[in-house]
Amino acid sequence: MKYWLVKSEPNAWSWDDHVKAGTAEWDGVRSHQACGNMKAMKIGDRAFFYHSVKEKRIVGVLEVAKEYYPDPTDKSEKFGMVDFKAIKPVEQPVTLAEIKATPELQEMVLVRQSRLSVMPVGAKEWRTLLKMSGTKL
Repeated sequence: MKYWLVKSEPNAWSWDDHVKAGTAEWDGVRSHQACGNMKAMKIGDRAFFYHSVKEKRIVGVLEVAKEYYPDPTDKSEKFGMVDFKAIKPVEQPVTLAEIKATPELQEMVLVRQSRLSVMPVGAKEWRTLLKMSGTKL
């Protein structure tokens, strides 16, 4: 199993929106690097749902429910999407400031490439973030 972090502006698509949907597509990604990360996702992989912009915090856990396929909202036909199933909210959201202040997370892609919307998370980073959030899966 691989681990990921996906970012969304909560006013566009929030954790609560995803929970209401249950399983939903992760569309609208227009970065080749982010799409490359989605192409590497497999069913059952887990991802943190991160509210970007003002909140800047991890708020939930998702699971890949459908692997990469074409994004019908992309008129150029260059980009795709995956479907995620909402698993559970984190017990305590983890902020970007807390992540940056944690020595074990200094090499995390979120710290080094903060604008990337879909990124890998190492297994050790995943465990650290789960612990910080008080979340058990």
